[in-house]
This record gives sequence, structure tokens and C-alpha cells, in this order.
Amino acid sequence: MQDDVTSAEKTEIAKQTERLARLTNRAMIASAQMQGHAVAQASGAEYALMDAGTLAKAYGTFWTDMMSDPSKLMDIQKTVGTEMMAAWQAMFGMGSDEPVKDKRFKDQSWSDDPVSRSYRDVFLAFERATDGLLDRLPDGSKDHMRVSFYTRQMMSAMSPSNYLATNPAARKELMQTKGESLLAGLENLLTDLERGEGRLDIATNDEHAFEVGVDLATTKGEVIFQNDLMQLIQYYPTTKEQHATPILFVPSWINKFYILDMKPENSLIRFMLDQGHSVFVVSWVNPTRDHADKDFADYMTEGPLAALDVIRDITGEEKANVLGFCIGGILVTAMLAYLAEIGDDRIASATTLATMVDFENVGEIGVFVDDDRLESMRHHMAEKGYLDAHHLQDMFSMLREKDLIWSFVESNYLRGQKPRAFDLLSWNSDSTRLPSAMLLWYLEEVYLQNGLRKPDALELKGVKIDITKIKTPCFILATQLDHIAPWRSVYPATDFLGGEVEFVLGGSGHIAGVINPPTERPKYNYLTSATYPASPDEFEAQAEVHEGSWWPHWARWLDARDSKTVPARKPAKKGKYKAIEAAPGSYVTAD
Repeated sequence: MQDDVTSAEKTEIAKQTERLARLTNRAMIASAQMQGHAVAQASGAEYALMDAGTLAKAYGTFWTDMMSDPSKLMDIQKTVGTEMMAAWQAMFGMGSDEPVKDKRFKDQSWSDDPVSRSYRDVFLAFERATDGLLDRLPDGSKDHMRVSFYTRQMMSAMSPSNYLATNPAARKELMQTKGESLLAGLENLLTDLERGEGRLDIATNDEHAFEVGVDLATTKGEVIFQNDLMQLIQYYPTTKEQHATPILFVPSWINKFYILDMKPENSLIRFMLDQGHSVFVVSWVNPTRDHADKDFADYMTEGPLAALDVIRDITGEEKANVLGFCIGGILVTAMLAYLAEIGDDRIASATTLATMVDFENVGEIGVFVDDDRLESMRHHMAEKGYLDAHHLQDMFSMLREKDLIWSFVESNYLRGQKPRAFDLLSWNSDSTRLPSAMLLWYLEEVYLQNGLRKPDALELKGVKIDITKIKTPCFILATQLDHIAPWRSVYPATDFLGGEVEFVLGGSGHIAGVINPPTERPKYNYLTSATYPASPDEFEAQAEVHEGSWWPHWARWLDARDSKTVPARKPAKKGKYKAIEAAPGSYVTAD
């Protein structure tokens, strides 16, 4: 029996040795790819979210400001000294016995292992000291915001939870699996590097768990029109009668449209069909070099305006409701101003979700956008004609680095686990490219110049636009924890727009707060108010809190504006706008 066990052990060792050899060979190739990627970024051949010169300038400005105010510096030194003392106390086991709430250290082993506990407590004390220093930076300076943002990135990277030697849970798993977790983690790391061709493309979701059109975006519909920029989908009704006024969904073109049609239980499209609406959706193309010259005005004319023409032909209705999500909402807002200027009142009502109109304070995302970065981006896209999808994906991940970067570093690489299946993260990783003409105009005119809120600052198709001239009834949703469209930068629409406005502040963030369907156990609430004071803080203080999803509230708002019903409309099988292909269409699945 002993000989059999020994033989089995030898076989297992041989297998693991062979596996390690394969991984070593893959690691050498991946290392070469990483070096090539790093050289390309350093030389400017590849676009980088931040350059060393800009970062050095920001930290130089920070220290100059600190040294120019000795009293502030002394106060900061005192605060930092207090935290440093706490750090030393923690190092020698004299720290507080209160439970640590930081979810990076939720595993009980962080408290049970005295060495790991010391690492944890020292790190947290240093992090508090750093936060105390950064909290004293004056607002309004982009250099100070960069210092705060990138210092936080460095602190997050330094967490002992990110390293095998200091992470007790990962070490325990290493021992329990007899090294299997380490090999699996290395395999996960190499797979991510290979997928990114030298760039670490961290897997946040089981890439085999969902298939668009099979598990996601399954609501029945037909593509009934397409052009160079979009396919227009008409969905089959789920009620015998429908509201006379159809509704057009205009999603963001930074990601795919199916965020609005995930699984049946959290599909906003399906929900609206069940409320008796005729639903049409724009599915944007994933741009290639051929789309390099498509600008923001092209997205308007070949996107929602072209779709509205088709919808009017199909339904016979002169007016339609329209919804825009994120940058799709910015396009809808600009389109409303354009239509107001030319005297076209084809929009019955407009809804925008997580859509900024005031870019004065865009939050941390502003660290990535300035004149220098714009010039670097312009140079990068001159030959390719577009910005690769991963740049924006990396940027959004850095805004929530603990959740979207380092938590996966720990689970995927240190513990050798595969990411779980999660529909929202699956969609989040399915990003799209952005054509150069559109992106450069948008970043310069809307983002940097804040042109959307300035009368006549923006021009579309030769027409200067002014959003204060919009008289269309507007429903505006913002979410409290949105790190992409901060709700305080969405709220000014209540003042800028010239017509009736219904502003709703939902819970959670940019995606989860929007895709928040009605359920028996509500996740988030939402806030409304009969009046809109100038200050968003005053709105929050006076607003009424409602439990559950904002979706039914929005449906009631739409219902109040359209009491007329018609027999349910189905996509045509013949005629000018006959079905081209079944939803979700081919544009959404194109790489």
C-alpha cells in the first residue's frame, strides 16, 4: 500500500513539475510582452492615462503649497504624528481591540495571526495618516486632486492584503491546497497578461458564464433599420395594447446597449414592455478605423434623429418619448437643444439617466482629462482612428480600485480563484472603441470647456445650441454614489432646463443605481422633492425618501403624459422596415 501511495505521489509531482515548466515558459513570453508594453507607453507610442511629467508637476505644486503655509504644515505634522504613534503602537501589539470594518481584512485570520494583525494595523494607521493629510488639500485644484487620487492608488497597492507573504488567508489556502492555489493564481495571472498582450487585463467575471443573446439581451425583438453607426431594434409587445407614444432608448456608446436588457428579471426594456410601451433601442456600432471621422453631430443625426424618423414612419405618431443613458443622455440633451433651436417639437418627453450637464466639478475622473492628455490622445489616435476600449475600462476601474482591481488581485492571483459569474461585471468588461473625431470634440468642447451649459457655446450641424431653450418635460435620474457622473453635477439640470423637470436621486452608483428593478426585498431607495432649491445639499435635506426601485415612479410619470392606447405594435415582416435580423443584432456582438 505504501508503494502505491509513493507511486501516486511521484506521478502527482511529475504532473505539477510539468505544469510549472509550462507556466514558466508562458511567464517568459508574458514578461517580454510586458516590457514591450511598458516601452511603448514610456516612448509615447501607446496612449497612457497619466504621464510622469504631469504627475511630477502635481506633487511639486502640492509641496510648494504646503511649504508656503507653515501653520498649516505644523497642524498637518501634528495630525500625522498622532497617527504615526498609533502605527508604532499597533506594531508592538498595543493597538485597539475594536473590530476592523475594512472589508479587505474581513477574514478572521487577520485577527488570529499576531504578525498579520500587526501588518494590518500598521498599514491602516499609515492610511489614516495619509488620508488626514490629503483631506486638508484645498478644493478646486486639479494638481491637488491628482495628488490625492494617485496617493490613494499607491496606498491601495501597498495594502498587506495584496501580498502572499502578509496575507494570512492566502497563506492558509496555499498550505491547505499543497501549493495548488499558488499555481492556479500564476495561471490566472498569465492568462490575464496574455489576453491583454502584455497589459494586465484583470478578469473580473467568468468570461464563459454569459453569452449575449443567450443569457443576456434575450428580450424578443427585431433589427428593423441600420446605418454606419447603429442598428435600431423594435421589441415585440408583451401586452395587448400599448401607449400610443413610442419610446426610444439611446444608450451610451462607451459600452454595449444591453445594460438596458440584462437578464429578464433586471431588464429595463422588458419592464417597459410590460408597462405597455412600444420600445425601440439604438444599438451602437463598435467603431473601427472606418469610423474615425464620425463626430458628435454624426452620432446625433445617424443615431437618435435617424431612429426617430424610422419610428415615426412605423407608428404614424408625430411624437416619441426618448431616454438617454450616460453619454447617451448627453447626446439626448444636446439633441433636445438642437431641435428647440430649429423649431422641431417631435419629442414628447425626455429621460436622462446618470447624465451630467455641468462639468465644472466632474470628480476624480477629471484627473485623466486635461489639455496635455488630450494632445497625447490626439497623437495616439491619428493613425489608429479610435481609442481602444481598455483605456476607459482601466480608468473606470481606478476610480474604484479597491473593488475593481485589488480585490481581484487577491482572489485571482494570491488565492487562485476564478471570478464568479456576475451579469453587470460581464457587461462592464464588454467595452467598445471610441472614434477619434467624436471623442476629441466631446472631451474638448463638453468636458474641458463645459460647453453644454453655456448658451451658444456648442454647434451641431451649423446650429448653435442652448439647453435653457429646452421646453420638453424631462425626467432626470442621478445616483448617490455615482463616481462617473457625480449627482451634484447632474442636479444643475433642474435649473438649466427651461421646461418641466422631475429630478430623482437614486441609491447606489452609476450602474447598480440605474439597473435597480422592483423586487420583494428592495436594495435601494430613491429621493424626490416637489421643489428644487439651488443647492443640491438643500434638495437632499428636504427630499422625501421612497423605498424600492425608481422604475415604477418613472413609469407613472410617463403614464400621466400619455393616456391614449393603440393595439400592440409588432415588428414588420415585410415592407420598408421589415426585420433584418433578430435582436440583439450583429452590431452588439462584433469585436
